[in-house]
Amino acid sequence: MRNDDKKKSTTGFSLPLASTLKGKQSVRATFRLTGGCIDAISIVAAQLGIKQKSLFDHLAEDIQNLELIAREIKNKQLKKRNRIQKTFVISRRSLSSLDEISKLFNAPRDALVEYSIQRLLPIIDKERKKHEKRKEFFVKIKQHFKEGEKILNDISNQLGDDDPIINKFALVMSAYETAKTNMEAFIDRSKSIEEFVPDDMNL
Repeated sequence: MRNDDKKKSTTGFSLPLASTLKGKQSVRATFRLTGGCIDAISIVAAQLGIKQKSLFDHLAEDIQNLELIAREIKNKQLKKRNRIQKTFVISRRSLSSLDEISKLFNAPRDALVEYSIQRLLPIIDKERKKHEKRKEFFVKIKQHFKEGEKILNDISNQLGDDDPIINKFALVMSAYETAKTNMEAFIDRSKSIEEFVPDDMNL
């Protein structure tokens, strides 16, 4: 038997691969966080079109940044304020990183999470500005769509519904309407960024 074969687990995966897959397994972890931090995770995930788990894992698996935060808040007690108990789905590796660094530096795990989430503020600020621009452009898009509908109606009235170009233009307008509806839905889902208050993240 080759050495490589000896390293394989009963699952058929080599041990390094099995360890990697195990690290990516999803687990549930509960933290007590400010409402602003919980909102920040939700807003950024929605704006970037990614899962909250992926965003949370990105923050929690940044070991270098977690250690910097841990050194800063070592033995520090969080201010007394209303916090919300929230359960997230994260990778097993993310949870292990948080637990290990929390114990190593004697830093509250919830504080590690909250300070990590603070890194999202520049992204939220950038996305808020883009959101306002999207709304401005969408006003123009809706007006442009109305003009297209008028052209379609004029074709029908002047050339008839059986004219060769009306069906082709009708297909264009149908696709346009679908895209417009999707854009409107995205902007509506993003409205929470308008109400986000950075001070709600204060620790």
